[in-house]
Amino acid sequence: MAALTRDRSTPEKEGKLLALPMAAGTTIYAGSLVVINAGGYAAPGTTATGLRAAGRAEEYRVNTGANGASLINVRRGVFKFANAEADLVTALLSTCYIVDDQTVAATNGGNTRSAAGKVLAIEPDGVWVE
Repeated sequence: MAALTRDRSTPEKEGKLLALPMAAGTTIYAGSLVVINAGGYAAPGTTATGLRAAGRAEEYRVNTGANGASLINVRRGVFKFANAEADLVTALLSTCYIVDDQTVAATNGGNTRSAAGKVLAIEPDGVWVE
Protein backbone atom coordinates (compact mmCIF):
# COMPACT_ATOMS: atom_id res chain seq x y z
CA MET A 1 0.00 0.00 0.00
CA ALA A 2 1.30 3.45 -0.85
CA ALA A 3 1.94 6.23 1.67
CA LEU A 4 -0.93 8.63 2.40
CA THR A 5 -1.48 11.69 0.24
CA ARG A 6 -4.46 12.95 2.27
CA ASP A 7 -6.02 12.60 5.73
CA ARG A 8 -7.20 9.16 6.76
CA SER A 9 -9.90 8.15 9.22
CA THR A 10 -8.04 5.46 11.17
CA PRO A 11 -10.25 3.21 13.35
CA GLU A 12 -9.40 2.99 17.04
CA LYS A 13 -10.02 0.28 19.60
CA GLU A 14 -9.14 1.06 23.22
CA GLY A 15 -7.95 -2.45 24.05
CA LYS A 16 -8.37 -2.06 27.83
CA LEU A 17 -11.22 -4.55 28.15
CA LEU A 18 -11.06 -7.80 26.22
CA ALA A 19 -13.66 -10.57 25.91
CA LEU A 20 -11.48 -13.69 25.73
CA PRO A 21 -12.54 -17.27 24.97
CA MET A 22 -11.94 -19.52 27.96
CA ALA A 23 -10.18 -22.87 28.14
CA ALA A 24 -12.43 -25.91 28.62
CA GLY A 25 -13.27 -26.91 32.19
CA THR A 26 -11.84 -23.69 33.62
CA THR A 27 -12.85 -21.53 36.58
CA ILE A 28 -11.52 -17.98 36.70
CA TYR A 29 -12.14 -15.76 39.73
CA ALA A 30 -12.77 -12.03 39.57
CA GLY A 31 -9.58 -10.11 40.31
CA SER A 32 -7.29 -12.97 39.31
CA LEU A 33 -4.32 -12.89 36.94
CA VAL A 34 -5.50 -14.32 33.62
CA VAL A 35 -3.22 -15.89 31.02
CA ILE A 36 -3.56 -17.13 27.47
CA ASN A 37 -2.51 -20.78 27.36
CA ALA A 38 -0.69 -22.60 24.55
CA GLY A 39 -4.02 -23.34 22.86
CA GLY A 40 -4.93 -19.64 22.76
CA TYR A 41 -7.57 -19.73 25.52
CA ALA A 42 -7.95 -17.75 28.74
CA ALA A 43 -7.05 -19.60 31.94
CA PRO A 44 -6.05 -18.68 35.50
CA GLY A 45 -2.38 -17.88 36.07
CA THR A 46 -0.29 -20.85 37.15
CA THR A 47 3.32 -22.00 37.30
CA ALA A 48 3.94 -23.12 33.73
CA THR A 49 5.89 -22.08 30.67
CA GLY A 50 4.42 -20.87 27.39
CA LEU A 51 1.74 -18.69 28.99
CA ARG A 52 1.07 -15.06 28.02
CA ALA A 53 -0.23 -12.71 30.71
CA ALA A 54 -3.52 -11.18 29.55
CA GLY A 55 -4.59 -9.02 32.52
CA ARG A 56 -7.05 -9.09 35.44
CA ALA A 57 -10.38 -10.94 35.37
CA GLU A 58 -13.30 -8.56 35.69
CA GLU A 59 -15.73 -11.27 36.72
CA TYR A 60 -16.10 -14.78 38.09
CA ARG A 61 -16.69 -17.22 35.26
CA VAL A 62 -16.85 -21.00 34.87
CA ASN A 63 -16.54 -22.70 31.49
CA THR A 64 -18.01 -26.18 31.82
CA GLY A 65 -18.02 -26.65 28.05
CA ALA A 66 -15.43 -26.97 25.32
CA ASN A 67 -12.60 -24.55 24.60
CA GLY A 68 -14.12 -21.18 23.73
CA ALA A 69 -17.65 -22.07 24.89
CA SER A 70 -17.56 -19.17 27.39
CA LEU A 71 -16.02 -15.71 27.27
CA ILE A 72 -14.45 -13.81 30.15
CA ASN A 73 -13.91 -10.07 30.42
CA VAL A 74 -10.26 -9.27 31.13
CA ARG A 75 -8.91 -5.78 31.79
CA ARG A 76 -5.45 -4.72 30.65
CA GLY A 77 -3.51 -2.32 32.87
CA VAL A 78 -1.40 -2.15 36.01
CA PHE A 79 -2.56 -4.35 38.89
CA LYS A 80 -1.32 -5.29 42.36
CA PHE A 81 -0.59 -8.96 42.94
CA ALA A 82 0.90 -10.77 45.92
CA ASN A 83 4.70 -11.01 46.19
CA ALA A 84 5.94 -14.62 46.52
CA GLU A 85 7.58 -14.84 49.96
CA ALA A 86 10.04 -17.51 48.84
CA ASP A 87 11.10 -15.51 45.73
CA LEU A 88 10.46 -11.84 46.54
CA VAL A 89 10.30 -9.27 43.78
CA THR A 90 12.67 -6.46 44.77
CA ALA A 91 13.71 -4.73 41.53
CA LEU A 92 11.69 -1.98 39.86
CA LEU A 93 11.17 -2.24 36.10
CA SER A 94 12.27 -5.86 36.16
CA THR A 95 10.22 -8.69 34.70
CA CYS A 96 8.30 -10.69 37.28
CA TYR A 97 6.92 -14.19 36.84
CA ILE A 98 3.59 -15.95 37.41
CA VAL A 99 3.35 -18.28 40.41
CA ASP A 100 -0.45 -18.60 40.47
CA ASP A 101 -3.55 -16.52 39.73
CA GLN A 102 -2.71 -13.97 42.44
CA THR A 103 1.06 -14.22 43.04
CA VAL A 104 4.21 -13.13 41.19
CA ALA A 105 7.88 -13.92 41.83
CA ALA A 106 11.28 -12.41 41.04
CA THR A 107 12.60 -15.32 38.99
CA ASN A 108 11.37 -17.77 36.39
CA GLY A 109 11.80 -20.57 38.93
CA GLY A 110 14.38 -22.49 36.93
CA ASN A 111 12.50 -21.98 33.66
CA THR A 112 9.18 -23.21 35.11
CA ARG A 113 7.31 -19.86 35.13
CA SER A 114 6.02 -17.52 32.46
CA ALA A 115 6.47 -13.74 32.57
CA ALA A 116 3.71 -11.74 34.25
CA GLY A 117 4.96 -8.31 33.17
CA LYS A 118 7.07 -5.36 34.30
CA VAL A 119 7.28 -4.32 37.96
CA LEU A 120 6.18 -0.69 38.35
CA ALA A 121 6.06 -0.50 42.15
CA ILE A 122 6.69 -2.68 45.18
CA GLU A 123 4.71 -2.19 48.39
CA PRO A 124 4.59 -4.18 51.62
CA ASP A 125 1.34 -5.87 50.53
CA GLY A 126 2.14 -6.55 46.87
CA VAL A 127 3.70 -5.81 43.52
CA TRP A 128 2.24 -3.49 40.88
CA VAL A 129 2.60 -5.25 37.53
CA GLU A 130 2.04 -3.86 34.05
